[in-house]
Amino acid sequence: MWQRLPFRTQLFLPLGVSFVAALVMGGVLLQTFSAGQLADENEPGRRSAQTIAVALNSALSASDNPSKMLDAFVKSLGTSSDIQFHPAEAGPAPSVRDGLHGAHGVPQWFVDLIAIPDIDAASPVMIDGRRVGDLVFRPDLSADLFEKWVGFLALMGLVAVLMALTGAIAYLFARSTLQPLQDLGAGLTRIQRGDYATPIPVAGPPEIRQSCKEANALAATLAQLSQHNRDLLHRLVSLQDDERHDLARELHDELGPLLFSIRAGTIALSEASPQTGHLGNSVQEVMRSIEALQQTNRRILDRLRPLYIEELGLEASVQTLLRNFRAQAPHIGLTATIDPDLNGIRGPLAQTVYRVIQEALTNVLRHAGARNAHVEAATSGDALTIEVSDDGGGFPADNVFGRGLTGMHERVRALSGSLSLLRADQRTYVRCRLPRGEIRGRAEVD
Repeated sequence: MWQRLPFRTQLFLPLGVSFVAALVMGGVLLQTFSAGQLADENEPGRRSAQTIAVALNSALSASDNPSKMLDAFVKSLGTSSDIQFHPAEAGPAPSVRDGLHGAHGVPQWFVDLIAIPDIDAASPVMIDGRRVGDLVFRPDLSADLFEKWVGFLALMGLVAVLMALTGAIAYLFARSTLQPLQDLGAGLTRIQRGDYATPIPVAGPPEIRQSCKEANALAATLAQLSQHNRDLLHRLVSLQDDERHDLARELHDELGPLLFSIRAGTIALSEASPQTGHLGNSVQEVMRSIEALQQTNRRILDRLRPLYIEELGLEASVQTLLRNFRAQAPHIGLTATIDPDLNGIRGPLAQTVYRVIQEALTNVLRHAGARNAHVEAATSGDALTIEVSDDGGGFPADNVFGRGLTGMHERVRALSGSLSLLRADQRTYVRCRLPRGEIRGRAEVD
């Protein structure tokens, strides 16, 4: 539990507990020693009161007019003396505690905390064997309590100042330590996400500074590796395109004429021979097979290398791809928003855009079981975005890219772009973002 607390809490919580403990300890020490100190300070006065009471009783017993002598003695005491005469008819003598409520502005809780001892004393005054009152020792403790109150405030003020000073030092220390740690954590998060360009500020204690330097060195190394990886992917994609181009040329130049020759020979054979019986049926079957082979050859050529991208432009090529999809899958309602500015894109970028849309639509047709699909391709500033969505069944929770999308992902990474596959609002989305021109970006998979 303690390890889960933030560093500032772990630092300031013990300081707060120490402050509370100091207050409690001060109260305990005040209650323990103040009562005994007050009792010791007033013990001489208590004994003097008892001695005066004995002397007064002796003088009254020897006097001819004890009442007059007692009155004169009472007047001599005054009102400020700690020794007072309390007549018997006035009831019980008041306690020392009774005169301490709110004395000199001392709070009552502090008076209760002191635990005033029983230091008052009452000695009976006798005239002719009859008790006429008590000689009471009632010291005024308000000044003593005020002195202790001021001392308590001074002690607590000193503790508060020390705690504030310690807290300020701890706060500055935590700030100087935590900020570099937070910068280091944020930098490592950026590195984890693939952002190697933003350096981590080098600050704080030497240990943290060394960690920041090592993290920056790691980011630089990863940036070089990432760049090398993109270069290798770009080279690999280029080699694949060259290989497909060669294969497409071979199919077009070799297989195409052979199929045309077979078709022409079959037509000539059918015209030269009477088409009767099984021969006529065989000729028709051969013609249908040749037409199927020619269509298959055109589809293979189209998938290997859509040569008309350079002739018609990317936007027109994508529109042709959409028309072919509608003809092949009339049961799927396909809508599209294609930016005409796509015609300004050439080279590997144009081929990648075409391949991403082609592969996404192929997956919709083969696996989604969708009724509706939507294709959107647009340019915005220095970026090109592609989104293909459908209302099909989606993909499993542990979905990973299949072979087709894996190939597309490699193409996108080679161009420093991003390709993501997600499910939201009962629709499946394939989203691609590609930088235009020579802009380098971070390749990622969501």
